Amino acid sequence: MTRNQGQFRRIAERERRRIAFTLDGVATEALEGDSVLTAILTQRGHLRLAEFTESPRAGFCLMGACQDCWVATADGAALRACTTALAEGMAIVTRR
Repeated sequence: MTRNQGQFRRIAERERRRIAFTLDGVATEALEGDSVLTAILTQRGHLRLAEFTESPRAGFCLMGACQDCWVATADGAALRACTTALAEGMAIVTRR
């Protein structure tokens, strides 16, 4: 998907340093200081697919109170996308 198909649109703070990460095996970029959730939703229209229904999910509370934004690193570590800062070179997996 192209950047124009993201759920979130960046309207400010566009001058922060770009950092590289992979999303489901695809190399992409976000801005330093972005949460994993922000980084993903500026790239595509959903965070992940629901486990049982395969319907798209985009996080629910966006502040760490619910359990809707869990994703994983490529090595299998689970993390909350809304409260985890994106790090340079991070490999994020949203599909199990």
